[in-house]
Amino acid sequence: MPELPEVETTVRGLARYLEGETVARVSLNRPDLRRPFPPELVQMMTGAKVTRLGRRAKYGLVDLDRGQTMIFHLGMSGRWRIDPEEMGKHDHLVLETKAGHVLALNDARRFGSVDLWATDDLETFGPFSNMGPEPLGADLDARHLADAFAGRVSPIKVLLLDQRIVAGLGNIYVCEALHRAGIRPDKAAGKVSYAKLKLLVPAIREVLLESIAAGGSSMRDYAKPDGELGYFAAQWQVYGREGEPCHCGGTVERIVQGGRSTFFCRRCQR
Repeated sequence: MPELPEVETTVRGLARYLEGETVARVSLNRPDLRRPFPPELVQMMTGAKVTRLGRRAKYGLVDLDRGQTMIFHLGMSGRWRIDPEEMGKHDHLVLETKAGHVLALNDARRFGSVDLWATDDLETFGPFSNMGPEPLGADLDARHLADAFAGRVSPIKVLLLDQRIVAGLGNIYVCEALHRAGIRPDKAAGKVSYAKLKLLVPAIREVLLESIAAGGSSMRDYAKPDGELGYFAAQWQVYGREGEPCHCGGTVERIVQGGRSTFFCRRCQR
């Protein structure tokens, strides 16, 4: 599943072709993805000017001058294609701009989604209503994590994936951030020291920003809007590296937490 850096990379790529542009035509090549497209989507977007592109957690936001925002989620395999040579069978939503660019939302597995919501009330959109702070924003700090983890016996890695605590963190980047901060992923969250949490917050930001700069981590069907593959996977220190040496001299191990693989080094993560 495309994670926060992949969505951020996608939004930045789309902004070059959509921000400030007028949508001349909207085409739906099927009625739904994970759920039906909004019935007013075509009418609302046709002729609208895109005023801004943004991101909330793993959702992309396309603000329109009509007071509405198109919210998209890439699901398991979704990606936007820009000016494709020809339409593919999985190009389910197609936007054409007045400037002549074509942007196609391609989703082979159809686990993605597209919604319309009032721009001024985005915080009331269902998935956003109980979300925690953005990991790249100023609201995420050690005090926030300490308060959220106080008295909790659940493993810290599991709680970091809880969108109510931090919005948008995914499996790969939590594994990498915990490794950088020297925290065992299976340690009870309430027992992680404040000093360690002060190391964790910048580790989260660093790993996300480095991945964004690298264009994300290409997995399965994911690619940037221009078709290029992200290369952050080459910089993974623990994720997917079971049995390989850690930089500290230890060995990367894998355990399963909440049905997901967790990678860590017990020598340098305590």
